[in-house]
Amino acid sequence: MGRLPISARAMRSTRLLRTVSSSAKVAQAVAMQAQPAAPHPPNSVPQRTPPPPPPPLSQTRAPSNAQMSFPCLDVLEDRTRSFDNGPEPTYSRNLTGFEVYHSSQPLRLDNGGILREFDIAYETWGNLNDDKSNAILLHTGLSASSHAHSHTKNPAPGWWEKFIGPGCAIDINKFFVICTNVIGGCYGSSGPSSIDPADGERYATRFPIITVDDMTRAQHRLLTVQFGISKLHASVGASMGGMQSLSFGTQFPESVGRIVSISGCARSHPYSIAMRHTQRQVLMADPNWRRGFYYDSVPPHAGMKLAREIATITYRSGPEWEQRFGRRRADPRKLPALCADFLIETYLDHQGEKFCLEYDANSLLYVSKAMDLFDLSLSTRQKAFDTRAALYVADADTVSCTLPRNPYKEQPEVVADIPRQLNFDEAREDLVAGMGPLRETPVFVLGVESDILFPSWQQKEIVDVLRDSGNNKVEHVELGSDVSVYGHDTFLLSVKDVGEPVKEFLEKDF
Repeated sequence: MGRLPISARAMRSTRLLRTVSSSAKVAQAVAMQAQPAAPHPPNSVPQRTPPPPPPPLSQTRAPSNAQMSFPCLDVLEDRTRSFDNGPEPTYSRNLTGFEVYHSSQPLRLDNGGILREFDIAYETWGNLNDDKSNAILLHTGLSASSHAHSHTKNPAPGWWEKFIGPGCAIDINKFFVICTNVIGGCYGSSGPSSIDPADGERYATRFPIITVDDMTRAQHRLLTVQFGISKLHASVGASMGGMQSLSFGTQFPESVGRIVSISGCARSHPYSIAMRHTQRQVLMADPNWRRGFYYDSVPPHAGMKLAREIATITYRSGPEWEQRFGRRRADPRKLPALCADFLIETYLDHQGEKFCLEYDANSLLYVSKAMDLFDLSLSTRQKAFDTRAALYVADADTVSCTLPRNPYKEQPEVVADIPRQLNFDEAREDLVAGMGPLRETPVFVLGVESDILFPSWQQKEIVDVLRDSGNNKVEHVELGSDVSVYGHDTFLLSVKDVGEPVKEFLEKDF
C-alpha cells in the first residue's frame, strides 16, 4: 500500500484526534455521574437547569385519569327505561289476602277536604267473642300494609309476625285482632293512587291532606259498621301506630278499654318533621314525580330510593351500625368509588332499592305529612273539629283545599297579624287538656333510649301529660341502650323486651 500524501495524512490524523477527544469527553461525563457531588461552599446557591414546561393541553392526547364508572346510576337509568313498556310497580296492583270495607258515606277531614266515599283494607286473626269485647285494633307504621301476620289467605310472614299468634304478645287464642291499611295508603285503602268517584280518574295530588285523626275516624267507622264493635279491648300501635293508638283513645274514649303506644309521641317535634320534610323534597325533585301525576308512566323510583335511604338513617342507631359495619368497605381490594363503597353505604343502597317500588310515592308524601301534623293539643283538635263541622252546612262540591299561590316564608318570632304562639307552659297545658279524655283509660307507654326519630323523652312526655291530666293508670317502660341498640326499629325486632310487657299489660285485669 502506497503512502498517503501529506495533506491526506494530516486530515486523517485530525479525524482520529477528534474521535479520541469525543470518547474522552463521554468517559469523563460517565465518571462524573458515578462520583458523589461535591458539597457546595457555604452561602452558595446551586445552579439547576429548570425542567422543560409541560406541553399545552391542546397538544395532549389523553386525560390525566380515566373516567370513573357509576354502576349505581346505571341501575337507576336501566330501571327508568324498563318502565317505558313494562308493568307498573306491584303497589299499584291489588295484593291478595285482605278484605275491603267500603263506606258510601263521606268522610270530612280535619283540614277542609272530603272523601265522598272510601275503602279500608283490613285483615283479622282470632275469633270475635259473643259480646264482641275481645277485639284489639292494631295500628301500623307509616308504610305498612294490613298484613301484620300470616294466615291462610296470605301465608307470607307479616310485619309483626312474631308478636301475634297463640301465646304471643297478642294472643289470638284470647283476642280478635284487626289491622288496617290507613287511608292515604296504597295497599287497598283509599289513597292518592285510588280512583276519584267524581270523575273516574286517579286522585294523585288532588287527594286531600289527611291527619292521623282522620285515619282513626275512618277506622272507627269500620269497627262500628262492619263489625258492630262498640268497645275495643285495646288499641295498640308503634311509631305512627303509637300516634294512632292515642288518637283513637282521645277521640273515642268510650270505645276503648286500654291503650298501648310504643315509640310514639303526643305531638310531632321539629327534628322528626325536618327529616320527613327532607324525604318529601328529595322525592318531589325527581322529574318523574310530575307533581303527582305519574301513574301509568315512569314512577319516581330514584326519588323514592333516596327518600327511603334518608328515612333508614333515622330508624336505627349509631351504636348498632358501629357494631354491624364499622368503617369496613364492601371490597377493600378495589379503589374507593362515589357509588356505595362502605358497608353502611351498601346497606342504605339495598334498603332504598328494596323499598322504592313497594310503596306509592304519593302515599309516602301524604302519610308522612299526616305524621308531621299530629298534635293532640286541645286547641289543634278544636280547630279541626270546627273545620269539619263547617262542612256539614257547606256544599261539599265547593270545598277547596288549595294552598296560597306564594310559598310561606320564615317569620320573625313576633308578627302582629298572626296569632301569638303559645309559650312552653301554655303549650303544655294545652296538651294536658287535649289528652284529658284519656284520664280514666289504662295506658301503656314504651320507649327506647337509642331511638333518634322518636326519642325516649317524647314517650316520657306522654306519661307526664297523662298523669298531669289525672290519669293514675299509666305504665311506662324504657328500654336502655344496654337492652336494645336497634333504635326506632326496636318495636319490630325485640320480641322479648317489647312483646313481654305488652302481653302482660293486655292480659292484666283493671
